[in-house]
Amino acid sequence: MASEDPQVRISIGSRFENIDLIQIVVDDALGRLGLDDDSRHWVGIAVREGVANAIKHGNRQDPDKEVEVELAIERECAIIRIRDSGEGFNPDQVGDPLAPENLLKPTGRGIFYMKSFMDDVEYRTRPEGGTEVTLRKRIAASP
Repeated sequence: MASEDPQVRISIGSRFENIDLIQIVVDDALGRLGLDDDSRHWVGIAVREGVANAIKHGNRQDPDKEVEVELAIERECAIIRIRDSGEGFNPDQVGDPLAPENLLKPTGRGIFYMKSFMDDVEYRTRPEGGTEVTLRKRIAASP
């Protein structure tokens, strides 16, 4: 399992109803790679949160702006990249959802969930604008 090229690439308009499509496609691809149901569930939540952040915070819910999602395999690791095409956002400005003053807030947990469910989460500002989040999840080598 070593490929630098994306196995899946999909772009959606910045509408929340499109998140289900992304999750179905990513879940199917991960299932074909042998990731177990439980792991696919948690990866699915992380992907949903990443795409929701791209739509809401990166693209400011502008339906004319796109969110691009890629899934690739690199050294027994699923790599999922989520890119917005808007102004992007700074994840460092999001408060700690476990801090007492944030416990009752209805928002601010997406980044926490992604970091909890994935093996690695990285953010970068794209030179052409927007933010790219890279989610990594180890996949057991095929027998």
